[in-house]
Amino acid sequence: MSTFQNGMAAARAMDDDSDVEEEALVADYKEQVQYEEGMDELEHVPSLSMAQQADDIQSKLAQAAQPLDFQAPLDVKFQSYDAYCSLFHYILNSDGPVDLEPPSYYWAWDVIDEFIYQFNSFSSYRARIARQGNNEKNEEEVQMLRENPNTWGCYSVLNVLYSLIQRSQITEQLAAMKRNEDPMSKAGEYGSKSLYRMLGYFSIIGLLRVHCLLGDFSLALKTLDDIELNKKAMFARVMAAHFTTYYYVGFSYMMMRRYGDAIRMFSHILVYVSRTKNFQKNAQYDSITKKNEHMYALIAICIAFHPTRLDDTIHTALREKYGDQLLKLQRGGPDSLPIFEELFRSACPKFIAAVPPDFDNPEANVDPIEHHLAIFMDEVKTNMWSPTVKSYLRLYTTMDLKKLAGFLDVKPEELRSWLLVNKQRTKQLRWTDQGLLEGELVNVSDLDYAMQGDLIHISEAKVGRKLVDWYLRNLSRTYA
Repeated sequence: MSTFQNGMAAARAMDDDSDVEEEALVADYKEQVQYEEGMDELEHVPSLSMAQQADDIQSKLAQAAQPLDFQAPLDVKFQSYDAYCSLFHYILNSDGPVDLEPPSYYWAWDVIDEFIYQFNSFSSYRARIARQGNNEKNEEEVQMLRENPNTWGCYSVLNVLYSLIQRSQITEQLAAMKRNEDPMSKAGEYGSKSLYRMLGYFSIIGLLRVHCLLGDFSLALKTLDDIELNKKAMFARVMAAHFTTYYYVGFSYMMMRRYGDAIRMFSHILVYVSRTKNFQKNAQYDSITKKNEHMYALIAICIAFHPTRLDDTIHTALREKYGDQLLKLQRGGPDSLPIFEELFRSACPKFIAAVPPDFDNPEANVDPIEHHLAIFMDEVKTNMWSPTVKSYLRLYTTMDLKKLAGFLDVKPEELRSWLLVNKQRTKQLRWTDQGLLEGELVNVSDLDYAMQGDLIHISEAKVGRKLVDWYLRNLSRTYA
């Protein structure tokens, strides 16, 4: 229990790079690798057997963290869902708290992670079957899915996560710790048990993930109001949880156009992964490596929208992975659109719909990934000419709107609309140390302008003399 409390203790800001804390994280990661290697040695019992062992809760606890085979048939996925329902019903609705000690907090994360993964996988599979229409090949599966619309339903999954949080009173405990009070005074009968405390804590991270998969990025960030993003947070002790948290927080920021905050989140976890890669020899590392590539693609997108300085490790890796593509992204224009689309499609989460698909009208089922891609590409098209326009504006202190429109071969009124939108986008919230949705409104551009009739007055933005000097010294290295 002391380990968990230490894991959630209040700590300094996220960007404190104390060597002592880094060593502590590495030590925790070594312990996690040893734990997972021990779990691998256990005999893998298929999820199908979980329901047959209703009287053996220890077996259910062990199997809940075991991944389901990706190629598992549909009936096994249904039975896996039933097994999870049975397990969580036992934990949440027994007469009083279940008196069981969880193997470790790594196990608690694995349970929540696998639960959400299976939900995500099943939802994507069901939607794909629905879009294909009813044919002889999948007729049997379509009939099974029709008859069980609530299996792996969005409401059921959210209900489990919120119930675990409520039972454990973990939000009250975290709030008490922020006030330097004893969290046990708010824990209650259930929250004083480590089983509920751990599952409740990681259910908060699970909610971040689920709300992001559903496309509600504001609510996704809101769920982390009681968790501090720092190296002593409980999620930072589990590599996969650490990575997942920053991936979904960063992606939510990106979709909310808070590119500076997104870069900050992506940079933090990419640097951490690079520092611990020598210890990552287990199967989990393969998954993290793949997600690592996704995060580099996302940070390349954010840098195109928000030029800024990066850690040397990330900067070098970006140049190696996306050298030519970065040049096109930073130039903007129509040539950049396919690259934005390719990077987004390859690195975005596997979005899902909140409701079951319509099997009777396959054409009515919109692919959630295509839906969010279209939203993102609207933003890209809005900013497509930004680098070109800025390159012209930097040459003048006053410029006629019609003259600039002639250079760009667009209508003056279209250019006026773009300039007004771009002016508004130069102000962004920057997260400090409060809630993730809050922040300080700052100017993120080194170029400012004002419009008076058809005249554009250009000046250097007040973004700080040091930042401007840095841009001038490092034009060859930045993505401006």
